[in-house]
Amino acid sequence: MIQSLLIANRGEIACRIIRTARAMGIRTIAVYSDADANALHVRMADDAVHIGASAARESYLVGEKLIDVARVTGAEAIHPGYGFLSENAEFAQRVISAGITWVGPNPASITAMGLKDAAKQLMQQAGVPVTPGYMGSNQDAGFLAIQADGIGYPVLIKAVAGGGGKGMRLVERPEDFADALASCRREAAASFGNDHVLIEKYIQRPRHIEVQVFGDSHGQIVHLFERDCSLQRRHQKVIEEAPAPGMDAETREALCAAAVRAAKAVDYVGAGTIEFIADASEGLRADRIWFMEMNTRLQVEHPVTEAITGVDLVEWQLRIASGERLPMTQDQLAINGWAMEARLYAEDPEKGFLPSIGKLEHLVLPDSLRVDTGVEQGGEVSPFYDPMIAKLIAHGTTRDEAIARLEAGIDDTEVWPVKTNAGFLGNLLRHPEFLSGDVDTGLIGRDGDELVHPIEAEVDELTEVAALLAASPGEGPWSGALGFRLNAAPHAVARLRDDAGTVYEVSLSEVNAAEPAREILAFTGGFARRYTLDRHEGAHGGVAGDGTILSPMPGRIIAVDVTAGQAVTKGQKLLTLEAMKMEHTLTAPFDGVVAELNAVAGAQVQVEALLVRIQDAAS
Repeated sequence: MIQSLLIANRGEIACRIIRTARAMGIRTIAVYSDADANALHVRMADDAVHIGASAARESYLVGEKLIDVARVTGAEAIHPGYGFLSENAEFAQRVISAGITWVGPNPASITAMGLKDAAKQLMQQAGVPVTPGYMGSNQDAGFLAIQADGIGYPVLIKAVAGGGGKGMRLVERPEDFADALASCRREAAASFGNDHVLIEKYIQRPRHIEVQVFGDSHGQIVHLFERDCSLQRRHQKVIEEAPAPGMDAETREALCAAAVRAAKAVDYVGAGTIEFIADASEGLRADRIWFMEMNTRLQVEHPVTEAITGVDLVEWQLRIASGERLPMTQDQLAINGWAMEARLYAEDPEKGFLPSIGKLEHLVLPDSLRVDTGVEQGGEVSPFYDPMIAKLIAHGTTRDEAIARLEAGIDDTEVWPVKTNAGFLGNLLRHPEFLSGDVDTGLIGRDGDELVHPIEAEVDELTEVAALLAASPGEGPWSGALGFRLNAAPHAVARLRDDAGTVYEVSLSEVNAAEPAREILAFTGGFARRYTLDRHEGAHGGVAGDGTILSPMPGRIIAVDVTAGQAVTKGQKLLTLEAMKMEHTLTAPFDGVVAELNAVAGAQVQVEALLVRIQDAAS
């Protein structure tokens, strides 16, 4: 068994690996960048070594630094986690050549499955059905447009080296193809160093079903059943569950058998995931499920598989890397209950899900769920990495029970002042289509506006907040505030204002003004509100937007689509900002004219830098 392990990653997955390694008596070595000097994974590990500047390309993506740290600290093995170098075959080979155990598949397997086009060709040879599309080497833009026409719109443009939703564009009309291709290639080059793409038929009612597979070095491969990851936003998974709703035994057997064939085709060793796309227009059927790609690493959503099988997949990884056989046979594996995982992100759903960075001054995560996290109260969400705060995992006897437990856990989640998607997640769990199990990857895109809308503040919440904010008699915007009595009939009225500018008039029947507060934080259904007393008569509603477009975070401008003085319409693209490994499109808030333009392609900008100012066309 491995005795010492270097974890070539950070955040939540580094903490997750440390927990299992510690339980197995394995010494752990963490690595960290400047931005992560005080991170939780650094403090949890037995040893920690600084590896460079905050930018991942100067720290977590520098393979030689990681191998050097392993040598210096005496680490016998390297676990790459997910992301960064986890699916980099060259790095895996360098680790092995250095005499260090690689906790992952053979480099040849990573290479075989690393490029989507080559992987699909290999799967066809292995008898695994694949989605219709173009996977050839001709990357001429005009030629690709012709292929898209032949496949038939809508189509997906996908980076052959892509993953995690990056380097992927849905194109619904021929006239949008060129721009989408250019944007996809830019993002692919920045994220993976490879701008080659494939074109794939877009399934109109798609579901994303994946199968967890595991192989050992003795030739044995098993599956650990399927997960449904259909709830996605811009091709990034939001809520995952296992098993897949609507999956019958016959379809499951065919799907999982195809996944095992796929893994055997590349002599797979370790943890991997075979991802499929299903046409759910007539329910889940084996003849309407096609191979998409293989992830040759541990998946972010692996905890739901652990929950329904009782298996610790990280422990299996470490045992297999040590040369042991698979701990269980296929016959010994079974599904127990239902599990769901929600990804809690530092992002602002009401502002197009732009990442939210800053200090986690207030952080409460539910103790009723399994919570995998890499942060704690007082920590910081950095602009340099993925903005995940935690994974919330619920397990129940039935799907309804798992949903109820996850929803209750989200209700107990409190984060401030960093914005999160917690309320959005709660709304998703209450969505009628999700509750019925009738989900597809387009659900969030169809109902996004409703899903980001905060639920109404409850009367009890407003009353309690008003009481806590109560000043001494005669002060503040009160009506009949003299002579408060506990449990008296309502005779005082408070005016409260929340962060959105909404004003509430609250009648008070129970007030304790001994310790008045200046502001109150309230959390309901995952939504956070900060209340203060409204001291301005008639100040109902929020402040109207003035048309200033500020940079939501530090980043680089990669495209400017307007000029000074140009007329624009509401929703029109103004510019594209690259930040946190993603492209973010900033659009016009209303019809108007570009009155001021401070954006230049290629320029680096800081958070809240004024980029564009739109003047209302009516003014």
